[in-house]
Amino acid sequence: MSEGTQLDRLCINTIRMLAADAVQQAKSGHPGMPMGAAAMAYALWTRFLKHNPMNPKWPDRDRFILSPGHGSMLLYSLLHLTGYDLPLEELKRFRQWESKTPGHPEYGHTPGVEVTTGPLGQGFANGVGMAIAERFLACAFNRAGHEIVDHYTYAIVSDGDLMEGVSSEAASLAGTLRLGKLIYLYDDNEVSIEGSTDIAFTESVGRRFEAYGWHVQHVDGNDLAGVEATIRSAQAEKERPSLIVARTHIGFGSPGRQDTSKAHGEPLGEEELRATRKALGWPAEPSFFVPAEALARFRQAVSSGAEAEAEWERRIKAYARAFPEEAKQLMGMMSGELRPGWDSDIPQFMPSGDPMATRAASGRVLNGLAAKVPGVVGGSADLAPSTSTYLKGYGDLGVAQWCARNMHFGVREHAMGAIANGMALHGGLIPYTATFLAFSDYMRPPIRLAALMGIRAIFIFTHDSIGMGEDGPTHQPVEQLVSLRAIPGLVTLRPSDATETVEAWRIAIRREGPTVLVLGRQNVPVFDRAALAPARGVRRGAYILADADGRPDVILIATGSEVHVAVEARRLLGQQGIGARVVSMPSWELFEQESQAYREEVLPPSIKARVSIEAGSPLGWRTYVGDQGVIIGLERFGASAPGPVLFEKFGFTPERVAAAAASLLQIQTGRGRDS
Repeated sequence: MSEGTQLDRLCINTIRMLAADAVQQAKSGHPGMPMGAAAMAYALWTRFLKHNPMNPKWPDRDRFILSPGHGSMLLYSLLHLTGYDLPLEELKRFRQWESKTPGHPEYGHTPGVEVTTGPLGQGFANGVGMAIAERFLACAFNRAGHEIVDHYTYAIVSDGDLMEGVSSEAASLAGTLRLGKLIYLYDDNEVSIEGSTDIAFTESVGRRFEAYGWHVQHVDGNDLAGVEATIRSAQAEKERPSLIVARTHIGFGSPGRQDTSKAHGEPLGEEELRATRKALGWPAEPSFFVPAEALARFRQAVSSGAEAEAEWERRIKAYARAFPEEAKQLMGMMSGELRPGWDSDIPQFMPSGDPMATRAASGRVLNGLAAKVPGVVGGSADLAPSTSTYLKGYGDLGVAQWCARNMHFGVREHAMGAIANGMALHGGLIPYTATFLAFSDYMRPPIRLAALMGIRAIFIFTHDSIGMGEDGPTHQPVEQLVSLRAIPGLVTLRPSDATETVEAWRIAIRREGPTVLVLGRQNVPVFDRAALAPARGVRRGAYILADADGRPDVILIATGSEVHVAVEARRLLGQQGIGARVVSMPSWELFEQESQAYREEVLPPSIKARVSIEAGSPLGWRTYVGDQGVIIGLERFGASAPGPVLFEKFGFTPERVAAAAASLLQIQTGRGRDS
């Protein structure tokens, strides 16, 4: 084992002690991982990583992910030392209110942080998405003599990352796709929170990844020359992603904590910290000491990064002279801009046509968008025919055609969501994913993280209710809608017909944050917008689709296919002399963003007779129907039978809705069918 020259050792120990001091000052955190992985991180960041601390977002930088986010002080130390806008004072405020150094790295909060890595395994899968985006853009835009998209995706991953199932899903797909520019350093310290990893994790990780189709090497994580050699070998491997299994020592340098679980998730303590300083030959005072020689070595990243970006700028200018349209398109995609008229070719749907499921309408809209929005790339968890998400004429993304636009994620919902997040984070692409709504539970962690990061990813969920029919309760979602609505920053849209589906897609493409589209399998008529309100009301979350003559007696609020039930119930109520307003409410979140005046215009507080109709959990609907309203929902799982039968048996019929509304009105006002 050799940590290189005396200057190398000084730099590595600077990382270690900054991490130990920050955790000690915060009185919480994880010092062991940064101390153990410092040497290999130093080698990567000072010998290989192409980045510019003065411009963390330049497009052709290498991406670096710290997948075990609990070791955040490793990343914060590297960012500070190499010259990012992260002053030493922020390291001293580690884990404190409004600091730039939260407990786990957060995208958009700290300069240089590429991804929010909280739950283990997510960063691993995000990196796969970033590598896919790099390959796609390189295929689409590079030309002979003009390699303008050419960078690596690196990550440090941990035992915990590799135990989580999402990493297995993502690793399998990465091997299948032969992502040669994906290089991961595995911090193999053999220690977890509960003790030695042997108590739960005895597999041969290297052989597992070889079986996935990865290029696997083994190295001592403190041997700088060895680490450098393995990274160079990984860069030379063009056909396989690389895993470098680096044997490290958690809490390296701490006489009483090294190689123990005590080093994992708690401060060293003042006495042990003093002993560690002595063991590493570090000054006893002051805390957060950064030797001038070490800082000078790290800060070489500023000049080398500026040179790397300037050289790329020269190349992109030459490329723009040779290929002006392609250069304009690439820069537009990387900035997230949409072309003028991007939504001009979206199909229009007429009420005279046959009834159509919203999943089918969505498929036609998606294909219409593809021609004008070149960054739209995605696929499904082996369900493209069922979810109507295949882009016709755009090929299948993979080794044979990297700039094709249809991805095949396989039956891997969890990794699919996290990979899509990585694609969005890389820039240049607007990724979409698709599966059944009941399986959204498998994707909840990446959806939540997409919302936390505020990234533009589109999650399509079809087979949205008991209306999907014979597959039965295992595939019929009940509680999923309300659980998605509970995620802050996420917009969930459940359109009622083809025209609302068009508007839902417009919202999803425009949004900077993530969007969920909830679509049905069951056929529904296309509303006649000449007789009813325009579908552009979708943009406001809820709108008056059909109204009574004069002040309504009752308000019927519905989403998805149940809006048609409400419209027919309105007709039945009219026959009884009861004036009903139908409110289509495809998105709670968008409605809540509207002004109070608009919300009260749609749902006047004075009208207490309200009925909600949605084939899902009733949880949350009380907000809109009030204490006196009626909620028609599902408080049990579904059953196996044709969809129309289930709607009838569970009471999602115009007759039941009309009866509930008339009864409610009679209770509240004394009015009924005989009044």
